[in-house]
Amino acid sequence: MNQKLIGQLMVASAFLVAAFITSLDKNLVNWQIYVPAMFIGVLGIFIIRHADRKEAQSEGVLTTNLTNIEQSLARIVDNLIALNNNKETIPTYEMRFEIDKLFRDDLTLFADARKSLGHRYGLQPYAEVMSAFAAGERYINRIWSASADGYVEEVNQYLTKAQNMFIDANDKLVSVTQKK
Repeated sequence: MNQKLIGQLMVASAFLVAAFITSLDKNLVNWQIYVPAMFIGVLGIFIIRHADRKEAQSEGVLTTNLTNIEQSLARIVDNLIALNNNKETIPTYEMRFEIDKLFRDDLTLFADARKSLGHRYGLQPYAEVMSAFAAGERYINRIWSASADGYVEEVNQYLTKAQNMFIDANDKLVSVTQKK
């Protein structure tokens, strides 16, 4: 049986025991049973977290996630450059649908894998890449909102800003991965 399953069973058992003990008498709790049950539950949570951390830092997961990060960020940059170059041909109100079609999957893929960047390269490189990425993502969200509201100049302005931030994030990522 793996560690995560053991931890989950400990948490579930602790919850059931604690719930049963507190339901026996609404005015009196048997603390001699309740406290050890809660201790087992807390211990189960630590076991689950340890197993999750161990799994997240395994070489296979790190390699897959870092590949996902690099590929998704490169696609985001390529799509932003293409979208920015073709912005005059896309009606403002349609831009939000282009955003959804071109970026949502890659933004989600990157966000789901981002912790591996910190595990492999440390917190400072993680912070540098994520700072630029987060700013670019906010700009993409702003483009979507401006498109829904019909603000042409704002859509065009934030397309350029988003492109610059994601290029910066990609440059920082390439710099980090080439150092190690």
